[in-house]
Amino acid sequence: MATQDIAELELRPTASTSWQDEARRVARGIRRRVLEHVILNKGGYLSQACSAGEILATLYTNVLNLGRVKPLLPGPFPGVPGPNYRGLSPGTALHGPRAPHFDRFILSPSQYALILYAALVEVGRMAPEGLLDFNRDGGTVEMIGAEHSPGHELMSGSLGQGLSQASGIAYARKRKGETGRVWVLMSDGEFQSGQTWETLQAMSFHKIDNLGIYVDVNGHQCDGRMNQTMNIEPLEKRVEAFGCRTFRVDGHDLDALAAPAHLLPDGRPIVVLAMTDTCREMEILRVNAPKFHYFRFKDEAEYRRYQDLLASL
Repeated sequence: MATQDIAELELRPTASTSWQDEARRVARGIRRRVLEHVILNKGGYLSQACSAGEILATLYTNVLNLGRVKPLLPGPFPGVPGPNYRGLSPGTALHGPRAPHFDRFILSPSQYALILYAALVEVGRMAPEGLLDFNRDGGTVEMIGAEHSPGHELMSGSLGQGLSQASGIAYARKRKGETGRVWVLMSDGEFQSGQTWETLQAMSFHKIDNLGIYVDVNGHQCDGRMNQTMNIEPLEKRVEAFGCRTFRVDGHDLDALAAPAHLLPDGRPIVVLAMTDTCREMEILRVNAPKFHYFRFKDEAEYRRYQDLLASL
């Protein structure tokens, strides 16, 4: 399952195993809410909900150590920037209070924003009606999330920038003696960017082991299949060569996803390569291969088929 056998390593004690049932509920809820959005708006990022549902569910129900917060309703922009501009509440407000012992979460591929919003609703951090403001003028629930968007700490910009910023945060936290860790969700397409590899090299050199990376390795990008656009394999061996503690797991296996996060730090950043399916629980999507990045209905008949799928979920 992994480069280093997890069974031979000392694990931190976990709480009850009931978290798996909750994580399965959250993953299904993410897909259902994203599908609802796609049907309502005649399009959206659907395959990412299929591939990353269990990753986000595992992060929020097992891995992330966050402060408690009641479900929040994201507000609109308070006005045009100027002398009386009040500013915006940070997206991290949905992650609860900041403290040295709490974790930080960075979403690197900003086009996964809708999937993150759905996850926040499912775990009780965002009010469900907040999804209705998705991509609306004047709202903060943006299609491409920024630092004011729910659950976002920063604007990761073009793919490949999120990890650089997260590693700087983790390095600063380590030097300050904070015990909270930094967790990053990346897409496999970001490993086509040179900045990602430079960051891994720097993280390894500076022994930034308070940072963990989960990668949604679904093998697809906006131009089609990864291996036909710019091949990144053998990804596991390449990441290992840059000094990372690397694990290749089934991205829909909750226990396999959670296990690396509970390993004791050893000086290396953790990278979990989660092998996922862009059509998980939505086999109807496969007819769109290899273009899964953004989904639009082709005709009324297809629209009705997806309505039937939603009813079954």
